[in-house]
Amino acid sequence: MTNSLGGMVMERGTISPGDSSMADADLVLVIDDEPQIRLAVRDALRDVTSRVDEAASGSSGVDAATSGRPDLVVLDLGLPDMAGAEVCRQIRRRSAVPIIVLSARHSEHEKVDLLNAGADDYVTKPFSVLELAARARAQIRRAKTMAAAAGGAAPVAIGGLLVDTISRRVSRDGVQIHLTPIEWQILSTLLAAAGRTLTHQQIFDAVWGREFGSPQQYLRVHITNLRRKIELDPASPQIIITEPGVGYRIDPPR
Repeated sequence: MTNSLGGMVMERGTISPGDSSMADADLVLVIDDEPQIRLAVRDALRDVTSRVDEAASGSSGVDAATSGRPDLVVLDLGLPDMAGAEVCRQIRRRSAVPIIVLSARHSEHEKVDLLNAGADDYVTKPFSVLELAARARAQIRRAKTMAAAAGGAAPVAIGGLLVDTISRRVSRDGVQIHLTPIEWQILSTLLAAAGRTLTHQQIFDAVWGREFGSPQQYLRVHITNLRRKIELDPASPQIIITEPGVGYRIDPPR
């Protein structure tokens, strides 16, 4: 089936003949002006989602992300009408849907800019089908975990740690761990975005909420102290993962 949004063609179709209830997502939106890339992404996500919508421009993609309410957006940066970072910003103003960016560009500076614009993950072209599917599953799982957490008060177990976001208590093996207010803010910020790498600036803004100071310098000290308290081996952290040059993330609880 084809639809027209914003003057650009958007295609829609079911990609899996199997039981759609077994898919990780009901709908994924692919925004890319190259039909062959859209086809490659559709094939890569065959086992991840039961349905894919396609948009060939940034403006039609923003509209489709708003009206279609997809579970995930896969966004190419090389669009004819709008910069990829601007597409991220416009979608993020209207929706919390996870966004994976596809691009041949791969400098740390560009990656940080895109994450700051609202992207959740970044895959470099040419991409591995298995990697893209795995990253898509991780983002969909994170979004579902966040939605479940928002609707309930159950403590979250991660890496042997039990985090109660209501009472703001952290424990391991029944022993409570005392965190400073800053350490708690860092941990809860990363946990709320589990599966998504947050840049130094994003964490800094969320925790300190001010426009001066060095995010990396502030975070380095407090992350080190936090890891000493919550990691089994702070020298080889398994809970707070470092993305060199970019920031930190916590992987979704399983």
